[in-house]
Amino acid sequence: MARPARSPFGSDAAGSTIRLTGRSGFEEVCQPMFRTLFIGVFLSLYILLVGPPLLIYTLITRDPDPIYWAGVKGVMFFVRAVGVKVRVKGLERIPPGVCLFTANHTSSADAPAVVGAIPRRIAILLKESLFKWPIVGQAFRSAHFIPVNRSARDSAIASVEKATEALKAGQSFLIYPEGTRSPDGRLQEFKKGAVMMAIKAGVPIVPMACSGAHRIMEKHSLVIHPGEIVVEFLEPIDASKYSLEERDVLNERVRMTMAAALPPDQQPVGFSN
Repeated sequence: MARPARSPFGSDAAGSTIRLTGRSGFEEVCQPMFRTLFIGVFLSLYILLVGPPLLIYTLITRDPDPIYWAGVKGVMFFVRAVGVKVRVKGLERIPPGVCLFTANHTSSADAPAVVGAIPRRIAILLKESLFKWPIVGQAFRSAHFIPVNRSARDSAIASVEKATEALKAGQSFLIYPEGTRSPDGRLQEFKKGAVMMAIKAGVPIVPMACSGAHRIMEKHSLVIHPGEIVVEFLEPIDASKYSLEERDVLNERVRMTMAAALPPDQQPVGFSN
């Protein structure tokens, strides 16, 4: 008996259904959304449960260590729970004492990886809007993070000066010298604030190369993909040997050091060792 003719529309619809409900379709469409939802829900609950008591503790004791490490360890737990692995290299290169850590910035995924890799409490210059989040903003202030308004030049300069004074007083910092996330994962040009801080404070710069984060979470996307982020600490650079007039030379040295340690798809276009 001849089989009835099959509608092309029906065939296409059936094929689409199979692709969306099959294993590969589920993994490609649903699992990334579930990872994002998992992080959003459970991290929010963690903040609500842990944040207020630690804020009170910090207010009473003036000790920012517990709230800082609770935040870092908590975020890293949830990052690993959704299939993101962080591999750290070069810890032995970190000198003792106060340092200015500099890292490339490609996505929201590299922030917990970079901060979680640094084995000491650090402060960060963060965009001002993040300090408006309830609980989280207060936690940032308690950990001595410094807000910066990048759209207002005078305000941004004042924030950098405040961070420089904190660096002189013994507080290590993390700076993203690109200023914003890279659109394609490649290392961008550096702003000069980081090297000026290090020169004025006379502290070593520890360049960090972070690779793979842009594949975990793309810029302007909330979708989280499983994978590995590699964070490598590079040889420290003694900023005390440079004057402010040599800031461009130091800035380029830090950038080239980081570029050389990144994989080819994250190096600046035209870069060669």
